[in-house]
Amino acid sequence: MTQGLYLIALGSNQRHHRHGSPHKVIAAALAALGRAGITVEQASRVVTSRPIGPSKRAYANAAAVIRTKAQPLELLARLQRIEADFGRRRRGQRWSARVLDLDVVLWSGGAWASPGLVVPHVMFRTRDFVLGPAVQIAGGWRDPLSGLSLHHLRARLTRPGPALT
Repeated sequence: MTQGLYLIALGSNQRHHRHGSPHKVIAAALAALGRAGITVEQASRVVTSRPIGPSKRAYANAAAVIRTKAQPLELLARLQRIEADFGRRRRGQRWSARVLDLDVVLWSGGAWASPGLVVPHVMFRTRDFVLGPAVQIAGGWRDPLSGLSLHHLRARLTRPGPALT
């Protein structure tokens, strides 16, 4: 089985009892990926973003290009185990505060859809906290659905437009 590249998004907005602040949780999560047999090819700087939904705390966000032999669903299972190891409990409320969130954004194999996972991530084109870090490390990577590069998608997202009234 050949190795594939993935772009993953990392986020945290709660302290961890051992790792500390959300920024430090991101660094610890990158190390945990390596311990799980996933090669981290590149990682972005950590950025701070406002929360979406009910959470009140700012998020630390980053992106990483990883290499693994795992197919998308197997990778998702590994990422969810890492989240659980960091104390993440899936309670059913979307966008709540969390110690660690790991999302598959893109895959070198193109598009993927199953009941548990859709790649490219459905919302990544509308989230600067994903595209900003992703552009730092993989700006030329193309969205398999639109054909646009991450640079182009971020430019579209962040360009000034007419004021809404």
